Amino acid sequence: MEQLHEFAVNNTMLLNGIILLITYFFIVWEKVSKVTVALIGASFTLLLAAFTIHGTGTTLEAYFPNFLKQIFEIIFLLVSMMIVVDISARSGMYTWVAKELVKITKGHPKLVLFALAAFTAFVSAFLDNVTTVILVMPITYAVCKMLDINPVCFLITEILASNIGGTATLIGDPPNIIIGAAANFSFMDFINELTPIVVICFFISALILIFLFRKQLIANPEKMEEIKTLSNKGTITDKPLVVRSCIILGLIILGFVTHDITHIPAFLIAMIGASILLIFEDIDKVLEHVEWNTLLFFVGLFLVIGGVEASGAIGVCADFLMKITNGSQEITTMAILWGSTFIAGVIGNIPYTTALTPVVASIQTTMGADYVYPIWWALSLGACLGGNLTIIGAAANVIVSQSAAKKGHIITFIDFLKYGSLVTIINVVLSMIYIYLKYLLK
Repeated sequence: MEQLHEFAVNNTMLLNGIILLITYFFIVWEKVSKVTVALIGASFTLLLAAFTIHGTGTTLEAYFPNFLKQIFEIIFLLVSMMIVVDISARSGMYTWVAKELVKITKGHPKLVLFALAAFTAFVSAFLDNVTTVILVMPITYAVCKMLDINPVCFLITEILASNIGGTATLIGDPPNIIIGAAANFSFMDFINELTPIVVICFFISALILIFLFRKQLIANPEKMEEIKTLSNKGTITDKPLVVRSCIILGLIILGFVTHDITHIPAFLIAMIGASILLIFEDIDKVLEHVEWNTLLFFVGLFLVIGGVEASGAIGVCADFLMKITNGSQEITTMAILWGSTFIAGVIGNIPYTTALTPVVASIQTTMGADYVYPIWWALSLGACLGGNLTIIGAAANVIVSQSAAKKGHIITFIDFLKYGSLVTIINVVLSMIYIYLKYLLK
């Protein structure tokens, strides 16, 4: 055991890196269940951690100080919002919204796609993007069923829109919550600094995606004609449930928006809302609709990445990134922007931001707040927009892809990469120009 401990300690960074690479290889290969791959990777990560801390008196909780807490909070947030959405969907309220949406757009698929994307981006700014996609998915499935269109192009667009929209506010995307706490930025700081570029990124991305998906956005003329006279009468099947759901959803949104005032964690706000709705429901039936596969995949992958972070590998990469900039504010800012985009897109934007935030805070201590101010916004834009790079770049991506697969609509790693990478690169180029003109041009 002592020999294994010594070997693990001396090679922990290398071994965790190997586990991460193998895990990602099998996820991309897609011949084995992603959930199975993630759990196997997590098992080896925990085994390596056990060998590493053997005889030191350190516990696994201490070895993964931030990640276990984040896993707990994110999982409870996801479960709670899945419960809220499932219960509220039974009232027919989402189908009602879907019908109203297609009626306004007269059933034209391209207009429907834009409307859903805009709705997703806007709501993501005031809810977190994970909660938003959970809310939007049932609307999307209902709309696509009416138009007889494969929902995959809609789902990919909504993933990208949710991550773009979530970039605009403190609570829209988990990396912003981490950055806001470290830099002491308020809700309005994010609105004032990031909303202009987020709006630009959204409109350009939406137009690009409509063009790329144009051949899939074709509906049967008869279906479109039927939609013009579509009736919403009788769609709402349980009015008391609609009232309860709307009140709870409104209070949850209010709780998220006032987070920087109340400091009540988002997962706790969602848990309270879900618990109240469960009072009137059969909990066994509700829990059957929770996406347990998605949750297990997220836990497994997060533990694998947590092992890499605990070994110091992410910190080493971040330090190297800072050294090669040679102290230039312009180069450092752009290096953080582009480095964050690609690293966060590969390992996930939450663990990356958690690892890099202390590095940026350290730079602020030595170089001053004015020097590091644009770097904070570069980190936010890079990490949040970088979440669109791959299907595992952000939690919202994982939620949608797993839910779609369960319904028979497969979004492969490569398929998502084709659209996500293009949109990400265009958005980051726009962000680079924005940051330079707003903060660095002297």
